[in-house]
Amino acid sequence: MKWKQGRRSSNVEDRRGRRVSRPVAIGGGGIGLLVIVVIALFLGVDPTPLLQNTTSTNVSQGPPSAPPSAEQNQLADFVSVVLADTEDAWSAIFAEGGQSYAEPTLVLFTDRVQSACGMAGAAMGPFYCPADQQIYIDLGFYDELRTRFRAPGDFAQAYVIAHEVGHHVQNLLGISDQVRRRQQGLSRADANALSVRLELQADCFSGVWAYHAQRARSILEPGDLEEALNAASAIGDDRIQRQAGGAVAPDSFTHGSSEQRVRWFKQGFETGDGGLCDTFGVSEP
Repeated sequence: MKWKQGRRSSNVEDRRGRRVSRPVAIGGGGIGLLVIVVIALFLGVDPTPLLQNTTSTNVSQGPPSAPPSAEQNQLADFVSVVLADTEDAWSAIFAEGGQSYAEPTLVLFTDRVQSACGMAGAAMGPFYCPADQQIYIDLGFYDELRTRFRAPGDFAQAYVIAHEVGHHVQNLLGISDQVRRRQQGLSRADANALSVRLELQADCFSGVWAYHAQRARSILEPGDLEEALNAASAIGDDRIQRQAGGAVAPDSFTHGSSEQRVRWFKQGFETGDGGLCDTFGVSEP
């Protein structure tokens, strides 16, 4: 991926190495509340309402305990360029529709982080918090993407960021709120099915970004598209469940199968049209 000459985003907040103590919830929340928040984030649900009646204390953020390595700093630089590229692409797309694109902030952290959606650990992977319109990522996830999921490559890493930006686009368009309202009162399987459609649309939106970035700035090199498709396939629910040694259970999917994630990314990349990313308007996504 051709990225080193790209623009750097001013919307990156670097919290790497800061010590964040675990919060103590007041009002009956405690560890149980934290578990609920983590599950809600994993399902793509905004857990903010769960936190409205609680207060967290004992959260401290001190200075970095150790300076990041040169490799980590280069990766942070890469993330900044990719974020800037998504800003350029989505600003142009929104402008074509007569709208203004509100740029998200991307927070780099180590181990765990406090967001408006609660405390989150690195084990969750990258996530988007609609309550503060921020994307959170521990750069150590890219090691896991390369080793555990066997999805190496810079464009695979860019796909991860573009997917989270896709959730931000959904938030700006009101799609995320609509899904959360529809999920209320549904069975777990039906709520999961809506989460899958939301995630697949974010995959499609990431493909839309790649389409426009390639047309405007020719960022792709040979093999880049295959890297993104491999990453989309590697983090499919069915593949993850097989890796964990369990049976594939479609009713428990929250992000979509490998085939679905690849297909919807390609839909966005081949058309460049976010209007064709309507994963909710098809009988089977």
